[in-house]
Amino acid sequence: MMQTLAIAAGGATGALMRFWVSTATYAWLGRGFPWGTLMVNVLGSFAMGLLYILFIERLTAGPELRAFLLIGLLGAFTTFSTFSIETFNLIEEAQIGKALLNAGGSVMICIAAAWLGVIAGRQL
Repeated sequence: MMQTLAIAAGGATGALMRFWVSTATYAWLGRGFPWGTLMVNVLGSFAMGLLYILFIERLTAGPELRAFLLIGLLGAFTTFSTFSIETFNLIEEAQIGKALLNAGGSVMICIAAAWLGVIAGRQL
C-alpha cells in the first residue's frame, strides 16, 4: 500500500514538473518545434540513468523511495505519449523534416542523456 501511495504522490509531482518545465521551455524557445517535450524527455532520461545507478550500485533506498522517484515522478515527468502525438502532427502538417528530427533527435538524445546519467551516478 505504501508503494502505491508513493507512486501516486510521485506521479502528481512529476506531472506538475512536466507542465512547469515544458511551459518554461516553450516560453524560452517558442512553439515552432516540440522543444518542451524534448526537454522533459532529455532531463527525465538523464535523471533515470543517474538515479538508477545510485539506487542499484551506490545507495540503499527503500522500495517506496524508488517507486516515488523512478515510477511515479519520472514516469509522469517524461512524455512519450505527447512526443508521439506531436511527431504525428508534424507528419500530418507535411513537416517531415521536423518530424524526423524530433523522432530521431528524441531517441538519440534521450539515450545519450540516460548514458550520461549512468556515468554521473558511477562517478559519485
